[in-house]
Amino acid sequence: MTAKTVLISGAGVAGPTLAYWLARNGFAPTIVERAAGQRSSGNPVDVRGPAFPIAEKMGLLPRLRTAATATTGLAFIDAQGRRKSRVDLSVNRATEVEVPRADLAAIITDAVTGSAEFIYSDSISALTQDGSGVDVTFERNAPRRFDLVIGTDGQHSMVRRLAWGPETDFVRHRGLYVATLPVERELNPTTDVLLYGMPGRLASVHPVRGHGGIAAFIWRSKPVPGYDYRDTAQHKRTVEQAYAGGSWIVPELIERVRDAGDLYFDAVSQVRLDTWSQGRIGLLGDAASSVSLFGDGSSLAIAGSYTLACRLAEHRNDLGQGLKAYEHEHRKLIAPKQNGFATAATLMVPATRFGVALRDNGARLVTGWQRLKAGAR
Repeated sequence: MTAKTVLISGAGVAGPTLAYWLARNGFAPTIVERAAGQRSSGNPVDVRGPAFPIAEKMGLLPRLRTAATATTGLAFIDAQGRRKSRVDLSVNRATEVEVPRADLAAIITDAVTGSAEFIYSDSISALTQDGSGVDVTFERNAPRRFDLVIGTDGQHSMVRRLAWGPETDFVRHRGLYVATLPVERELNPTTDVLLYGMPGRLASVHPVRGHGGIAAFIWRSKPVPGYDYRDTAQHKRTVEQAYAGGSWIVPELIERVRDAGDLYFDAVSQVRLDTWSQGRIGLLGDAASSVSLFGDGSSLAIAGSYTLACRLAEHRNDLGQGLKAYEHEHRKLIAPKQNGFATAATLMVPATRFGVALRDNGARLVTGWQRLKAGAR
């Protein structure tokens, strides 16, 4: 029996995870990725909750633990770099691991290499489906036909645009922008994430064990006029303008932004769709339901990939029904995360000086509670 063919658009976290489990279930997955290879930027992310046992089944835990950031806490600092408060981030390492997103994607990609076809430096330009499959036109490669097409290509998904319509119909800007880039270890030699807050702006340096750190900027802003998510020069100017006059090591971080070869930049947005499938075309991860920045997106992407592969295997003779079964199950995990965004954003990036002080004092209370709890053991 010929294996069902599945084209997956996007080689981030969701795409390779889905390809791994599809291959294990007798499908023939192909991944197409616009970039020439894996990126090096992106915030550290957690593999936890429903994603952790899936990563364990994939045999990823030894490599994930080797790549783990080993972060011990959040340290809120003032303009002179002095610590104002700290929150301990000790977790049960038996059930949770934090790794740079680029490392997570690379580790998953390595696990599926040999079981899936990869097409880099290309993208889908047209989709035409009928009852038995999807004809795919690529920007560079020759057209091909697949039994199923899945978009795991992020909140700016080309698959969603082609099958559902314009991005503006489904993507909602949530009043924040984020930029991240790799930096040298000397900017944060500690094992704590250093966070410097200003009204409506947050700058941080996250330690990464073994290879430097990751600087992140998160700030409140209305939609940037003429914003182009692929215009790196525009992104650099926007970060520089947003953080003009910043203290702490912000001027040094802006210098790194100017020289960055790999800067991740995007609006913090949410994607909401009434349905994640159109016939034999489906969506997964941020393309379907971006929970953006504060919602365990990578863990949910891993969990959703596993669920989708399992439901497709169960409905091998009716792939459209498999897509619907996956959506029915996975929406239960997504909904609480999307609904909790506003609270998380307010806590992390307060809009006023009073809000910044309240957050930092709240961190002191958390630290006090942690010490009290530890002393009671």
